[in-house]
Order: sequence, then structure tokens, then C-alpha cells
Amino acid sequence: MGRFSTAFLLTTCVMLSLGATGGGLAVWLGLPMPWMLGSLIASGALVLFVRPRTLETYVFPEQLRVVFVALIGVMIGTQVTPELAGLAGELPVTMVGLAFFVVMAHGGNALIFRRIGGYSRATAFYAATPGGLMESIMLGEGAGADTRILTAQQFLRIILVITFLPLGLSLWVGEPVGSAAGMRAASSQGEASLWNVLLIFAAAGAGLAVAHRIHLPAAQLTGPLLIAATCTVTGVVDLHLPVWLIALAQMVIGVTLGLRFHGTDMALLRRCAWLAVLSVVYMLLLGGSFAVILHMLTGIAFLHLFISFAPGGVAEMSVIALSLAANPALVSFHHIARIIMTTIEVSSAGRLLKMRD
Repeated sequence: MGRFSTAFLLTTCVMLSLGATGGGLAVWLGLPMPWMLGSLIASGALVLFVRPRTLETYVFPEQLRVVFVALIGVMIGTQVTPELAGLAGELPVTMVGLAFFVVMAHGGNALIFRRIGGYSRATAFYAATPGGLMESIMLGEGAGADTRILTAQQFLRIILVITFLPLGLSLWVGEPVGSAAGMRAASSQGEASLWNVLLIFAAAGAGLAVAHRIHLPAAQLTGPLLIAATCTVTGVVDLHLPVWLIALAQMVIGVTLGLRFHGTDMALLRRCAWLAVLSVVYMLLLGGSFAVILHMLTGIAFLHLFISFAPGGVAEMSVIALSLAANPALVSFHHIARIIMTTIEVSSAGRLLKMRD
């Protein structure tokens, strides 16, 4: 299917429509993070069970996903306030805790995949990382690991975290998180004007350009975040958070995650899925324990720390933080740091342990 051909554009529109339908149904059912989970379930079910021939050569346009990740970065940047700067003295403590979390999460996961899952040594090691999805897959491939298992386990980690976390938080707070009501709470200014929406897109474009020029980590998110944070803190521009844009970002990310299951062998997926459940439950319990300890040491809200330590994707966890108004700038900072720490840890440990099948 040629890029930007009529068939490609039509398929993209159909997938987005399917995601919107799934998200709308999830809203009606009262599910947490409805636009993300609903669109993920809809697109995932399509590629796993229906398997239309049209999707055999289709790849969701990465440029479109990048745009929405950049918009999430802008929205997070608007949440940077002087109160966040006031936490600077506590961040070294949370960073030390995060470093211990990365090592313990990686070690525990490796034991789960090796002892319970029966994976080879290198496959278990690189599938176990609590972040750095692409880096782990590339390093694992070079070490002779099974890339099918690596890919499935890493994507299942993200998908299960963004499924379990909102469900658990919904039970805790007593209402679905990420619902329309929850997102309005994150948008204190209400609906944004057309002018503000145009400014958000402009900030996203400028941030992407700057981030790629200076090679920032997680450039799609961090560049726009820094541009928006600078505008917000200096008062140059007052960017409002439109509720519908957060929902649209959730939907696009959900569709792209669901499409990742295209071509997946069902027997392999079932084997990876139950191991991923064990792994994610372990990491969430570990992250919750660190959140409790760090809350007592720093006074930072437990909820903010818990979301900061939940090992999902940066963009996905940032959307959850935005929907809960849970200090998304603090959360994003920790998740970017987690990915950097994980990449350093897995490459160093891999060389030290001579990790190769």
C-alpha cells in the first residue's frame, strides 16, 4: 500500500473512525481512560481476530502519531509551575529511588521470564527491561535473543500498565479516571479558543525542530514540553488545555498500540500475555512501595509518585497524568529519566554479564 495513496488515506480514516467508535463505546460503558483503552481494544481486536487483508501492508502514519505526542508534550509543558521548581530539592531523592527501581524491576522481571517463562538467557534479560522499548529490542537482537518475544513482551508491558493503572486508580478514587469529567479537571481554563489551538500546534512544531537539532532524549515529547514550559513560566503565551485534544491524543495513541498486534501469532501472544501480567503486577507493587517510601521522605503526593514509577510508555503515562491533573511535568520528568537509566543499565549490564545466546 503506497504511502499517501487513496487506499492508504482511506485505511487511515477507517482506523481513526474505528478508534473513535471504540472510545465512544468505552465512554458509554464508563471505562477509565476511555479514548485510549477503547480505541486500543477496537484496533487490537480487528488485527487479531478479523485480520483484514487491507492491513497486511498497512503501517499507521508515524508522522501523525508524532504530531499528537508533540501536542501532549505541549500540554504537559503548560503544567510547569513555580510549585514544580519548588520540588527541585526533593528530585535527587526520587532519582536515587528511581535508579534502584530500574535495577530491581529489571532483575525481578528477568527471573520471571527465565525461571517461570523458560526463556533463553538473553531473551529473558532484554525482555525484562522496565523501559527503553526500541533500545531493548535492538540490543536483544544483537545478542541473539528472540525478537518476536522481545517485541511482544515490551508492548504488552506498556499496554497492561495503561490498562491496570487506570482501573486500579478508578477503584481508589471512586470514579473512572481520564473520563470527560476527569479531563475537565485537568483543564482549568475550559475549552481553548481557535487561537490557542493554533499556538499549541506552533509550539509543538518549534519544539520538535529544536529537540531533533540538539538530540534530546524522547525528542517528540521533551522538545515541545520545554518550549511550552518556557512560554508558560515566562508568561509570554497563555496556552489553554482543550479537553477534546486530550481525548483525540488518547485515541490516536490507542489505535497505534492496537495495530502493534498485527501479524502476532496467537499461541505466542497467549504465552507472553500471562507472563506480562506477572511482570506488570510485580513492577506496579514495587513502584507503589517506592512511592510510599518516597512520599514519607519528600512529601510529594503518593499518586504523583506512583504514576511516575509505573513503567508504561512516556506518552501514555503523560496522558494519564494529564487526565488526573497529577503534576504531569513531574511525571514526565521521571519517565524520561527512567528510560535513560534503563538504557544505560541494560547496555552496561549486558556487556558485564556477557549476555548472548
